[in-house]
Amino acid sequence: MDPLAHLAVIWAGVFVAVVLAKLTRLTPVLFFLFIGSVLVNIGVVPAESGAFIRTFAELGIIIIMFALGFEESTDNFVASVKRSWGIALFGALAPFAVAYVIADYVWQDANIALMCGLAMTATAVSLTMVSLKSLGLQQSVVATRIMTSAVLDDIGSLVMVAIVVPLATGQDTFTLGSTLLIAGKAVLFFVIVTIIGIWIFPRGHVTWVQKIPVLRALSLENYLTFDEGRYATLAILLFALVVGLLAHAFGFHPAVGAYMAGLIVREDHFQFKKKGSASKEETVIANAYEETKHIVDNAAFSWIGPVFFVDLGAKILFDWDLVADILPYAMAMTVGIFVFQVTSAALAARYTSGMNRAESIMIGFGMLGRAELAFVVIDIAYVQHSILNTEAFFTLMVTAFCLNILVPVSIGLWRPVYLRETSDLPDR
Repeated sequence: MDPLAHLAVIWAGVFVAVVLAKLTRLTPVLFFLFIGSVLVNIGVVPAESGAFIRTFAELGIIIIMFALGFEESTDNFVASVKRSWGIALFGALAPFAVAYVIADYVWQDANIALMCGLAMTATAVSLTMVSLKSLGLQQSVVATRIMTSAVLDDIGSLVMVAIVVPLATGQDTFTLGSTLLIAGKAVLFFVIVTIIGIWIFPRGHVTWVQKIPVLRALSLENYLTFDEGRYATLAILLFALVVGLLAHAFGFHPAVGAYMAGLIVREDHFQFKKKGSASKEETVIANAYEETKHIVDNAAFSWIGPVFFVDLGAKILFDWDLVADILPYAMAMTVGIFVFQVTSAALAARYTSGMNRAESIMIGFGMLGRAELAFVVIDIAYVQHSILNTEAFFTLMVTAFCLNILVPVSIGLWRPVYLRETSDLPDR
């Protein structure tokens, strides 16, 4: 199929998917996957995409992961970590354990079980936030706890994927030395990114590193606000890609680096003094942040990023005998994750974060979703490295779909109880 015609068909499918998402109030990711599956099963697009579409899809997931990191307020995130660590830890261990045990029992392969566990660990904060926003709860304390916990889970999942994939693909063997080497590479990468964020690209203060003339000239503010921020989008996407390539050089997926690059950047970096200010009192501080964020989000979630999900969905070639075979496993995984995810996250919220009963259970429901990062893990494990077999791939896709359906349903049903039991509580 001609690459440009293939892209045109995918973009048409993306448009249909977002219309369906608006009508159903579900995450568009589900419909991107659905459209991709429909297109390949009716023979409109090929099962094996060409190099152009695969590269375009790879760029899409890099931009998506950068946009997700870019969206996070690092200050709010750090401030909320102390209250959310328990939710993140126990809310991640439970679904990982359920998925691992079921996958290991069914396929008796430690590599498959590990990747299934990691895929089901990453929480879809975007889906939960859309559901909470539709019910007017996006500014609630539970929204903050869910968001922080989900980000911690996602970072943890990315670190584990970075460590596990080289071992699972046979690039390294499961020896203590090789495992420590890969773990050390992961730690070193995140240390380098931290140094870039804190010392080389500081936020609102000058560090000793910035006193070095060359590094002072490399200030992220100078870089992003060149020519009054006209090239901020190009600059920020180049930064994301470079950090992604740095991650790849360490043996990790570029999406890991792109996500970390997004966490480094914040609104302060986009502020600059506009030309023409006559005095200090009349200084006009302009801000290229909102425009840049709008462009990045548009690229990530409207026209480049969705290609990744449609192309991933095109790997779902329906075999009804296969679907019938994996359905019991998918249902067992869905029920198990639902019960243990909600229970573990709710108990952690109650006893480590100081939430009441209604808030704790709402947090548990909010941690059920599986979207962008879960599908990144699935793509790495199934498409790029063939760690997952077809049965495991279908099981994870069906499980993720069912869990995503349960998020708005469970939150909507619990909302009256939540409002009744939190109406008299002070703001926290």
